[in-house]
Amino acid sequence: MSLEEFNALPREDAISIVKPALDVARWIEAIVDSRPFGSVDEITAAAAVVAGPFSEAEIDGALAHHPRIGEQPKGATAEAAHSRSEQAGVDASAAAALAEGNRAYEAKFDRVYLVRAAGRSADDILALLQTRLGNTPEQELVVIEQQLREIAALRLATALQS
Repeated sequence: MSLEEFNALPREDAISIVKPALDVARWIEAIVDSRPFGSVDEITAAAAVVAGPFSEAEIDGALAHHPRIGEQPKGATAEAAHSRSEQAGVDASAAAALAEGNRAYEAKFDRVYLVRAAGRSADDILALLQTRLGNTPEQELVVIEQQLREIAALRLATALQS
């Protein structure tokens, strides 16, 4: 879909386009209600800042749509398709290390490890995981929100390329 088409959509239709990028209602509404955007760069910049900060409940709700890194997302949803594409750089040889890291992360933070995988190698993702295991829960919430926003910006840019 082109940006021009997105800008012209009725509100509810635009919401359905934005929701797979990041399922946080306040964020979706802020993006949709900020239309029209002059460029894809403008909408992705907005994705990084609107409706912030997210509450812990909003973060947990958004994380519910993200599979564990290294696991193949199941289903035919837009979110699953995005995840499959974003995790393309994570190969099977890293699966055991990622599974172990995911268990350690979930034991410490009681939520799925989320990282913007697009453009990162499995080694990069594992290194970030090890670094983030040193965070406090409060520090980690800030990092998770940043990662959610980076993922959302990439997803919006992908959806709005014509």
